[in-house]
Amino acid sequence: METAEKRQRGRPRAFHGPAEAASVQSLDRALRILAIVAEGSGLSLSEIAAQSGLPASTAYRMLTTLENHGMVEFDSSDQLWSIGVETFRMGAAFLRRRKLVDRARIVMQELMEKTSETANLGVAEDDCVVFVSQVETHQAIRAFFRPGTRSSFHASGIGKAVLAHLEPQRVGAVLRRTGLERFTEKTLSDISALARDLVTIKLRGWSVDDEERHPGMRCVAAAIFNEFGEPIGGVSVSGPTVRVTPERLAEIGPQVHDAAAEITRMIGGLPPRSSPSRAAEPGSLFEIGAARSP
Repeated sequence: METAEKRQRGRPRAFHGPAEAASVQSLDRALRILAIVAEGSGLSLSEIAAQSGLPASTAYRMLTTLENHGMVEFDSSDQLWSIGVETFRMGAAFLRRRKLVDRARIVMQELMEKTSETANLGVAEDDCVVFVSQVETHQAIRAFFRPGTRSSFHASGIGKAVLAHLEPQRVGAVLRRTGLERFTEKTLSDISALARDLVTIKLRGWSVDDEERHPGMRCVAAAIFNEFGEPIGGVSVSGPTVRVTPERLAEIGPQVHDAAAEITRMIGGLPPRSSPSRAAEPGSLFEIGAARSP
């Protein structure tokens, strides 16, 4: 009987060698060309081909593919290639995240010391919240989220804090994509219950994840805003329910809200408008058919 080759750890099951290696080589070439264009101030095809060591025909195919994605631009008047706006957008996104993480750290440290619970920082992506930083408490039993951990909007403190400050159309679009998966008995998988909670969160300024994602864990969160007053993520405090009790929420909530406001100020953001909008109306979510319970 033929013995199957043992699959190496970290290699996908579908990996068979040559075909996949060729596709990676193409990506490597494209990224090399992108770096060359980025370093220049307008380069001709022959210059790019020479610097990359690729035939002009290959370099041209790579450039046109990158152009289709907005990564490079071609000026037909002088026949030169330059970096595209999409590359700038991606780079700006990285800078925003680094700026947020770096400047939030000291505020998170202070928040952890005030509450004696773990402080978390999360950013809003298209379909989830991604935790990017954490300051752990010194308590023996504590919450822990690895950087890069993802959580559903409707079942996380930061996610609900973000949703509460979005317009109903945006909330509906998010929930139609993600659904309302039920993780625990307390998950708000019913749209009416979630809508009521979002109203409370917006009026109060902070949210509570009451064992809605992980049994035995409670989280208090508030949104962080960009320069347009749009929620881009949030800061939270999380811990076991035996310590983060309902009685402590009135104390922790304002502290988390103040921390989020301070981070917003530090990154040049603006607080949301104080006047109520349709996002705070319970019925507005129903009008757009935001989501269905599973």
